Amino acid sequence: MTTAMMTGTSTGERPTRDTTDPLERAAWLQLATTPGLGSRRLANLLQRFGTAVEVLDAPRVALTHVDQISTRLARLLQRGSRDEAESMLERAREAGQEVLVPPDPEYPAALRSIPDPPPILFAAGRLELLSMPAVAIIGSRSHTRYGADLAARLAEQAVRAGVVVVSGMARGLDAVAQAAALDAGGATIGVLGAGVDVIYPARNRELYRRVREEGLLISEHPPGERPSQGSFPRRNRIISGLSRALVVVEAAVGSGTLITVECALEQGRDVLAVPGPITSPTSVGTNRLVRDGATPILSVEELPALLGLAPGVPEPLTPPCTLSPEEARVFDVLTVETQHVDELALKVGFPIGTLLGVLLGLELGGLAEQLPGAMFRRSVR
Repeated sequence: MTTAMMTGTSTGERPTRDTTDPLERAAWLQLATTPGLGSRRLANLLQRFGTAVEVLDAPRVALTHVDQISTRLARLLQRGSRDEAESMLERAREAGQEVLVPPDPEYPAALRSIPDPPPILFAAGRLELLSMPAVAIIGSRSHTRYGADLAARLAEQAVRAGVVVVSGMARGLDAVAQAAALDAGGATIGVLGAGVDVIYPARNRELYRRVREEGLLISEHPPGERPSQGSFPRRNRIISGLSRALVVVEAAVGSGTLITVECALEQGRDVLAVPGPITSPTSVGTNRLVRDGATPILSVEELPALLGLAPGVPEPLTPPCTLSPEEARVFDVLTVETQHVDELALKVGFPIGTLLGVLLGLELGGLAEQLPGAMFRRSVR
C-alpha cells in the first residue's frame, strides 16, 4: 500500500478543503444511511448513474435494472429524506465534526481500494493524519504485562519512524498503544464503533480527549449513535484499511482481534504478530498467526524495516548530577536494549539484592524501565 506523506501542513493546522457540492454531500449521506444498501450496492449504483444526486433522482424502474437493487430497495432509496440528511450534516458541524465522502480530497486514499469502503466518514481532529503512513497496532482487552509493554514500545518505535498509530480505542492493548503514541510525541487515529461524540468505553474518557485534541477520531456512524453488536466488527475493516500493516500483539483463541486480521488479509495488508509464551492463553492467537504465515516481530527495533521505512533513533536519557555512585555505575551499563538482571550484576559486580535496590531507585527517577522476565533497559525520550 502506498500512502502520500503530509506536505506543507503544520501540526494543528487543517488542510484547505476542496468542498464537495453540498447537495452531493447530503445525497451521499442519504445513500449511506439507507437500510440494506451497503457499499457494494452503492458502488453499482454510482457506476450506473455517476453521482449520488443522480442516483436519488433516477426513476424507480431504472434503479431496479442495476445489479443487486431490488424493487424494495429502490423504494427505500426514493423514500429517503434529503432534509433529514442535511439535518444530520448540520448536527455534525455543530458537534465540531467534519463529514468526508469519497469525492472529497481528504477522504483517505487507502480506503478507496478496499472491498467495502465506508461511504461516509465523520471525523474530529487532525484530518491531515489521513494522508500519512500508518500502522495498526491491536491486541486483547485482557492482556498481560508483557503485551502492554510490547504494545507501548512498538507504538513508540512507529512514532520515531514517522508513522501514525491506528487502533480501535478499545480498552486493553488498543488504548495502551494509542496512549503510548501520544506520550512519545506522535499521532494516532482512533476508529470508533459509535458516533464520534460517543465515548465508549467510558474508562477511555481521558484518552478520547487526548486523541481528539492531538490526533484524529473517525467513524462511519452519525453523531450520537451508540455502539451496537455489529458495529465493532465492521469498524475493524477501517482500522486495517487505513494501515500499511496490521500488528497483533496478543490475541486469545476466538478474540475479536482476529476479525481485524481477516479484514487485513482480504485487503492485501501485511500481518505482523508478536510471538509469546506457548503457555500464555493471550498468545495462542498470535502464535498461530505466526505458524500460519504472519511475519513474526522478533525485536521492537525491526518494526520500521518490516514496514519498509527507515528506523527511528531513540534518544537515551542523560543522568542528572544527583545520582549516587552506585546509581551512576548501574546507569552507565544500562542501554536502550534490554539486559537481564544477572548480566547487569556481572557488569557492575553488585549482589543481586543490592542491584535490584539501585535499579528500583533509577526506575522511580524515570531513568530505567523494568520489563517482564527480570529484564531492564535505560529509559528513552
